Amino acid sequence: MPRVKRGTKRRASRAKTLELASGYFLTKSKLYRSAQEAVERGLKFAYTGRKRKKRDFRKIWIVRIGAAAREAGLSYSKFMHGLKLAGIDLDRKVLAATANDDAAQFTQIIGQVKAALAAAPAPAAQ
Repeated sequence: MPRVKRGTKRRASRAKTLELASGYFLTKSKLYRSAQEAVERGLKFAYTGRKRKKRDFRKIWIVRIGAAAREAGLSYSKFMHGLKLAGIDLDRKVLAATANDDAAQFTQIIGQVKAALAAAPAPAAQ
């Protein structure tokens, strides 16, 4: 069986890591061991960041919808409840974009929501 030397594979692997570490400060972009630690740490943060981005956008959408609903005299929770009663099936991303970009369309939605809330029976007091 022929002898296998890992020179080219090892060099390619290290070059890839150092390429990912380009732009890091001092030895983290120059020395392989430091670069490997920094790259692994950075990739870990990138992974969690992709998960956090979804949460952060949802928070932003809720704030925008809540602000637009509050201008019309509704709280966010009452607005979302009214949407469900009215049978309007729009997600928060679309609602936030509508509230931000198309005030007339959002006013129509608010009107439908208020009508649905007025038509709904009042909750029983305990």
